[in-house]
Amino acid sequence: MINKYLSLVKFSHTIFAMPFALIGFFLGVSEGYSFSWHLLIPVLLCMVFARNAAMAFNRYIDRSIDLKNPRTVEREIPSKQISPNQALIFVITNSILFVLTTYFINTICFYLSPIALIVILGYSLTKRFTFLCHFILGLGLSLAPIGAYLAVTGVFNWLPILFSLTVITWVSGFDIIYSLQDSDFDKSLNLWSVPVVLGTVKSMRLSVFLHLLTAITIVAAGYYYEFGWLYWLGVLVFNVLLVYQHLIIKPNDLSRINLAFFTTNGIASVLFGLLVVVDLLY
Repeated sequence: MINKYLSLVKFSHTIFAMPFALIGFFLGVSEGYSFSWHLLIPVLLCMVFARNAAMAFNRYIDRSIDLKNPRTVEREIPSKQISPNQALIFVITNSILFVLTTYFINTICFYLSPIALIVILGYSLTKRFTFLCHFILGLGLSLAPIGAYLAVTGVFNWLPILFSLTVITWVSGFDIIYSLQDSDFDKSLNLWSVPVVLGTVKSMRLSVFLHLLTAITIVAAGYYYEFGWLYWLGVLVFNVLLVYQHLIIKPNDLSRINLAFFTTNGIASVLFGLLVVVDLLY
């Protein structure tokens, strides 16, 4: 049963935002705050609980849509591996655990936790009324570096905000690419997305533009903090993989979307996060 819940929330996709949470955490540590496993573990748990709640809520809210889409009909709720009530209980449980965990981190994280939940849960409703849904998804994941930095320092700073802007443009850009495969289906159900509004070619151009902004923000963050050579190696790797995912997707050939969406972005996030954290520590 555990495997079904892990599959429900695509637990492996935690890899997208987790490295940026670690960047936010170690940014705080690098500014003179003490490293503590007693703080890092709750921060990582918050990431897991928040993402579990968000993904399970998405599957719960979209269960009737997923049942009609040939690409998603085998997901856990439409295929009756997990009941809607079980999914909803999972959402509520993880939401409560998220808020409780922030309570043991610090006051500001606890007070802001309901706002974070509103953003990450609210995303699932947005494609019903706005093509900006991709950017709301990016906003939700962008809370990772800011939240982790707040957990360590208790204050806001421009640098984690720059990394959050990186996450917003990066995630919204690749989510637009991913949504290309459902544009016809979304039109048939009057759902909103950038591909529905702009079409395939213009959507791919917008994705390229967003990823150009991604490259600009991580370069700006590097100059702002005066990182070392490992950071710039991470920037190079990340940007090369951004370019690569756009080279393998063509308007008339979307067969490599999963390679671009999952594999390339997962590798980019992990390598960049690892190099940045090592740069911060050493």
